Amino acid sequence: MTRFTISLLAGVAVLGFASTTFAADLIVDAPAEAPAMAAASGNWDGAYIGAFAGYGWGTLTDEDGYWGTDGQEYAANGWQAGLTAGANFTVSEAIVAGIAADIAWADIGGDDEGGDFTYNTNWTGSLRARLGFDGGAFLPYVTGGLAFANNTLNDSGNYEDTQTHIGWTAGVGVEFAVADNVSLDLQYRYSDYGSKTYSLDGDYDFSLTSHAVTAGINFKF
Repeated sequence: MTRFTISLLAGVAVLGFASTTFAADLIVDAPAEAPAMAAASGNWDGAYIGAFAGYGWGTLTDEDGYWGTDGQEYAANGWQAGLTAGANFTVSEAIVAGIAADIAWADIGGDDEGGDFTYNTNWTGSLRARLGFDGGAFLPYVTGGLAFANNTLNDSGNYEDTQTHIGWTAGVGVEFAVADNVSLDLQYRYSDYGSKTYSLDGDYDFSLTSHAVTAGINFKF
């Protein structure tokens, strides 16, 4: 093999190596595919306890006309605050069922224009079913069940009686998950507590209804 041939082969080899190196430098790794984001979920299954507060308004109806005409209505309003407990169960991929109970201190009442008589709801409670849609980090729901209200009537300080009404309640709400075991709960409910007989200067029937808007916080365990 001549010296020229050897030199030519060497040059080709060097050129090939340089080309390969240059081509390798031009290769840019494709960016790694971003990991899929996990769907936000409230992980609603399980028992919980919580606290809430809100505003209530409603109507006391004088069924027998003790203070006026039969069926006369008197407005009531005020604040309430209480505790709740319950549990949720996943029924299907999108449906969450549950049970809930609550009890609240209340100061929801009023009086006649002259102040001759007063009425006040002292506490309320409920035992309800819930059915919601699992929206991940939020849970809109409907709710309904039994409702209780303890109410006092006072007539000019001469007659006073306290009775506990038992009726029904229904409403809607939505929970927002803010941590793995913490959620905020906004709720509206209408309650019809039915009629109860009060002993004043005789026996008289009064019925009670209310609306309530509450905000609360629940802790799952």
